[in-house]
Amino acid sequence: MDQTQRSVAAAANPRTYQFHLARAAITDLFNLYLVGSSRQKADDSIREPPNKTQKRVLALNRELPPRNEQFLLDFEQLQTQFGDQDQLRSVTESVLISLVIQCCSHVPRAEFLLFALRSLCSIGYINWDTLLPSLLSSVSSAEVPAGQGSQGVPSVSSTSLSQSANPVSTLTSHVIGSPAQSTIEPSSGATLSLVKSSEPFTTSMNSSIRDNDISNLRQLCCKIILAGLECNLKPVTQAEIFYYMLNWLVKWDHRQQENGECNGKPWRMEKALIEWLHSCLDVIWLLVEEDKCRVPFYELLRSGLQFIENIPDDEALFTLILKMHRRRDMMAIHMQMLDQHLHCPTFGTHRILWQTTPKVSVEAVANLRYSPITYPSVLGEPLHGEDLAASIQRGSLDWERALRCIRHAIRSTPSPDWWKRVLVVAPCYRGSTQVPTPGAVFTSDMICEATNDRIVELLKLTNSEINCWQEWLVFSDIFFFLMKSGCIDFVDFVDKMGSRLTESDHHILNTNHVTWLLAQIIRVEHVMAALNNDSRKVETTRKILSFHREDSSSDPNNPQSILLDFISSCQNLRIWSLNTSTREYLNNEQLQKGKQIDEWWRQLNKGERMMDYMNMDDRSIGMFWVVSYTMAQPACETVMNWLSSGGVTELLPGAHVQPNERLMVMREVSPLPISLLSGFSMNLCLKLVFQMEESLFAGQVVPSIAMVETYTRLLLIAPHSLFRSHFSHLAQRNASLLSKPGVTLLVLEIVNYRLLPLYRYQGKCKTLMYDVTKIISALKGKRGDHRVFRLAENLCINLILSLRDFFSVKREGKGPTEFTETLNRITIITLAITIKTRGIADADHLLYLQTMLDQILATSQHTWSEKTLRYFPSLLRDVLIGRADKRGLAIQAWQQSETTVINQCTQLLSSSADPNYVMTYISHSFPQHRQYLCAGAWILMQGHPENINSGNLARVLREFSPEEVTTNIYTMVDVLLHHIHMELQHGHSLQDLLLKTCANLAFFVWTHELIPLDILLLALIDRDDDPHALPIVISLLDRQELQQRVKLYCMSRGPPEHWLYTGIFKRTDLQKALGNHLSWKDRYPTFFDDIAARLLPVIPLIVYRLIENDATESADRILAIYSLFLAYHPLRFTFVRDILAYFYGHLPGKLIVRILNVLDLSKIPFSESFPQHIGSSNPAICPPLEYFASLLLALVNNVIPPLNSNSRSGSMGDAFNNSVRGPHNKTTATPQSGPANASEGQKAFYQIQDPGTYTQLVLETAVIEILSLPISASHIVSSLVQIVVNIQPTLIQSSNGLHGASNGVGQGSVLPTSPSGGSTDSSSVGRSTPSVSGINTSSFVSRSGYTCQQLSCLFIQACGLLLAQLPPEFHLQLYMEASRIIKESWWLTDGKRSLGELDSAVSYALLDPTWASQDNTSTAIGNIVALLHSFFSNLPQEWLEGAHVIVKHLRPVI
Repeated sequence: MDQTQRSVAAAANPRTYQFHLARAAITDLFNLYLVGSSRQKADDSIREPPNKTQKRVLALNRELPPRNEQFLLDFEQLQTQFGDQDQLRSVTESVLISLVIQCCSHVPRAEFLLFALRSLCSIGYINWDTLLPSLLSSVSSAEVPAGQGSQGVPSVSSTSLSQSANPVSTLTSHVIGSPAQSTIEPSSGATLSLVKSSEPFTTSMNSSIRDNDISNLRQLCCKIILAGLECNLKPVTQAEIFYYMLNWLVKWDHRQQENGECNGKPWRMEKALIEWLHSCLDVIWLLVEEDKCRVPFYELLRSGLQFIENIPDDEALFTLILKMHRRRDMMAIHMQMLDQHLHCPTFGTHRILWQTTPKVSVEAVANLRYSPITYPSVLGEPLHGEDLAASIQRGSLDWERALRCIRHAIRSTPSPDWWKRVLVVAPCYRGSTQVPTPGAVFTSDMICEATNDRIVELLKLTNSEINCWQEWLVFSDIFFFLMKSGCIDFVDFVDKMGSRLTESDHHILNTNHVTWLLAQIIRVEHVMAALNNDSRKVETTRKILSFHREDSSSDPNNPQSILLDFISSCQNLRIWSLNTSTREYLNNEQLQKGKQIDEWWRQLNKGERMMDYMNMDDRSIGMFWVVSYTMAQPACETVMNWLSSGGVTELLPGAHVQPNERLMVMREVSPLPISLLSGFSMNLCLKLVFQMEESLFAGQVVPSIAMVETYTRLLLIAPHSLFRSHFSHLAQRNASLLSKPGVTLLVLEIVNYRLLPLYRYQGKCKTLMYDVTKIISALKGKRGDHRVFRLAENLCINLILSLRDFFSVKREGKGPTEFTETLNRITIITLAITIKTRGIADADHLLYLQTMLDQILATSQHTWSEKTLRYFPSLLRDVLIGRADKRGLAIQAWQQSETTVINQCTQLLSSSADPNYVMTYISHSFPQHRQYLCAGAWILMQGHPENINSGNLARVLREFSPEEVTTNIYTMVDVLLHHIHMELQHGHSLQDLLLKTCANLAFFVWTHELIPLDILLLALIDRDDDPHALPIVISLLDRQELQQRVKLYCMSRGPPEHWLYTGIFKRTDLQKALGNHLSWKDRYPTFFDDIAARLLPVIPLIVYRLIENDATESADRILAIYSLFLAYHPLRFTFVRDILAYFYGHLPGKLIVRILNVLDLSKIPFSESFPQHIGSSNPAICPPLEYFASLLLALVNNVIPPLNSNSRSGSMGDAFNNSVRGPHNKTTATPQSGPANASEGQKAFYQIQDPGTYTQLVLETAVIEILSLPISASHIVSSLVQIVVNIQPTLIQSSNGLHGASNGVGQGSVLPTSPSGGSTDSSSVGRSTPSVSGINTSSFVSRSGYTCQQLSCLFIQACGLLLAQLPPEFHLQLYMEASRIIKESWWLTDGKRSLGELDSAVSYALLDPTWASQDNTSTAIGNIVALLHSFFSNLPQEWLEGAHVIVKHLRPVI
């Protein structure tokens, strides 16, 4: 390239040109030191091969490279030649990584590269946190055999080092574009061959040479890492190094296995392999060094390294593995019982951690099988893999552990997504070729036993006169789901249920609930096959019939009683129709009773098959439920007839619509009440859903709101059995359905305004977001399709804001997002809220975060204000704070185009404008001018919006693409804010300017409905660093037009709990609901959509922004005005919880109370004394300890998994203690049957859609209470810790009627902090049984249903779980409290004690609280360690920072 060409290239893209220039210079500098002058090397390469004499002469005369000490001076001189030091740093690191891979097998070059790295590090030029992850990623890519990687990357320099006569590497090197690039997947660049492609030996390279190169590369990489560890690396970098090292160790023999070199014979390790193994071990030992604790030692235990099958014959690695086994065994001895309690998820949070696996890509995360039984922890082994699960014996500890988890899942109803990840098909339903299922699973026998336990439990509740019909309904949904999934062997289930009810629990079957339950599933394919074809069908049928009992209800007209009275008849009729060979065993009485059902049905219908479902008495309801089991198809037809009984009417076309096509709409009737639907058989529900979908999405008539509402109610009633992901479901049913006019709109409305919480509960929000993003991507550049686009965008906003765990912004995980600018900004806000309020659960997600941000910011130019960023978590703030603000450039671009734009707008928008100019403008104006249309109209208004031609403006905006309208709004906001500043400089009044601004915006939004209000408000709050943006927002929200619109919406939509509404829904006129801009030529009517409803996700974001800008009074007022409206927010409970956590410590008490009032307080399980504490006139007073103890008790009763099944006497904890420790020498309390809170009743999903389950509701309510208290985090944590460390003696004293004195925590407490055991002077330690002052625990034990020994350890678990949900401010306080207690232990301060005393002390102090409470020898240390164990078991990975405060004090423990 000559000088002219270089100049042209530099002018075209100066940054790219500088990049290549810097890369060439850096490469030449390294080449100079690695192989001498490049010129000499180039000359040598073109000569003929010399003889030996010539070689000797050349060697003597060859120019030698400079001394190493000169390198740093040369580099600093080169550094001064480039202005962009960040780019130069990036290029330097990229070149270094490539050279490391090339030179790994050449010792002198490798040593020089180490020297160069250390030299550059000495001047602070190396960023280890970017270099090391990129190096490891490149090494991993380079190890891919040739042919598996991509090809054809340009070499590092024109004189490649590989052309030297020196040894070369057979590896491939990935060019690193930027050190900040993602380390999860290989660089997008192709590979660089380090040997000439023309050389013949490349393709036939011996595998042993390649293995040697890999060993050399890993050895050099470890040396570089060891150099980097001398600096303070970020925790994420240390974790990345750690997992790479573990992966290398676990797969140390991978190459030999691939090459078939083992063949069952001992394989001798080569020297190079031994060297990198030892270096790898050096890195790991340095990472887990206790003084530094870069990575906790328990991460080694989680890794599974100690279980690798082929352990090499190497003493150093064996030493590490032995250390891991010893550490694990030491912990297991003392904490097995407690860990047994922690091995079961509580389902109190939406996030369920999976067992640690090798590093997986973001795309594969969605397919991981969750670990159902254990959190990743130090102790015990999970049931991981079907083969291992099947080998577990009934009655063993692992069996009981598994059953505890399943029982708790059946009670607390986690989403079907969780069930699908832990279930396997029963062996009898599995094909012969199906391989065992990997991952953590439950066996069919485990599911079967837990299901039987739940049935017996519900029968006992029923017999105790407790109304638990709702519990039966919830269980029947799960039972149907489990049976249909094939994870329960039906014949085996009936056999075991029969044995259970005729032997051990024969006295509890007094009702027909079991018969009703079996009637629900009798049409499931597996069940019908068993009753028709199984060899045991006769025996199975007889057992099914044996469950029948005569109804003995005191209220014979109760619908449930009628159903249970006739259900045996229904069952007999069904079995009679299934198989002739079993008819002789049927009950003739029950068959004859079936005639009563037929007679009632004939009398009721009289041939018309029409029922008035709104005026049915209890007997009619009960009988119709019965009919749903015997005649599902006729029942389905009557329901469909009712929903269409209003007839149809023609929808008149609007003013802008051509009346060439008739649109028929169903007239409205009342939807079926949910109380009636809940008793329908599952078979009828399935038929109804199918028929309704046919009518809703494939019919020729627009359905009524009543039909849509009834359809959504059915899905809410049985979320496990009836849920379907609508876009994929409809595409599978008929691929052309979604292309029909109105179908996409209807699906979007149903999901956005009715089923959003259901999708979140199912874990399908991310999948739905990807589906909706496809619609948005297809429409955002399409002219005129605004209605579908804006509805899809609003749904996507709701979906993104609903996500409270990490997510990939693209399904495939690569490339820029397909989001709009608005969605990109919302995604950043959601990430900030999630990271700050929930943490990031997995280290892999931390690694992907930078890639995700790059994907978002690649298409977004927005910068967030300093006030917004100060509340962002540091992970995001550090990335975003350096972004350049392009607003000044945008204003300059506007000023340059202003004259042209104003001229065009004058022609287009003047009152006398030529109508034909509209199409001219649309067809011929430039895009860079069209984006200023609204800004130009704004300037022309001059405070008098009536002066412009609103008709032409509306027409043009409708013809724009949706993304062009969005750009116009964002640009107009920037221009109007700039215009206000300019007018202020000319002496205009700010108040007048703001009034004119609001009047102009009202013209755009309300008078002529030209632009969407929600996007305008979002654009304004995103400019909150301008002092006038938020006042404009507040003024718009204060306007009567908006408040009247919101009031009208609330009146026309009925109550927020739409599923309870029994009246007739009123359909709002399309134009009135959506305005001119969105409705325009559209005819398809709305169902639930409305301009006001689009604001539901926007107002919470406005409140966030007001608080960030210290406008708390304005935030309070906005919440007061719109509190009734926010009742329609589908996730308002989540909003309250997250805003309290996000701004913890920055909210005034008055605003906290206002935020809480967004909730329906009567339906939230707040503590009885909570209102008093938040409304206290003296906020400095800490609530009494009894308040915090009551919070923990609520978690024990409703969130923590019960220790035992209610159907059994005794607890598995007691059984385990007795078996391990032998008979106890003192009387123990009689074990209780579990939590005594059944009277509260189980809630259906539709009653607690946010947060989704009752366990989540109770846990999150406790979090809200803690965050709302007007006291500091230190006071709260201190109170909780004080309760926990004294909990066992407090409860024991209470149960024995004793009252101890008040005691503090730590060494001053009478709780022994030094143990007996090997101590000769243990008698000097207090052994009295203390209690915590301020707690009246007399009723705690009785309210929980546990013994005091059981309750004490569950209190500790509940406290750890609660603290793990709170923001990091609370965690730091916990670490400080724990450190104080631990430091006061004598084994850390008394160096005179013998080793035997120290060992005994540690063992005694760590006794599990269950054992210690039974012995009345609990210690403060034992309890605090148990609390930390529970805490860390529930803590997200990203929130582990700060734990180093206590690690050094726990050294004797961990």
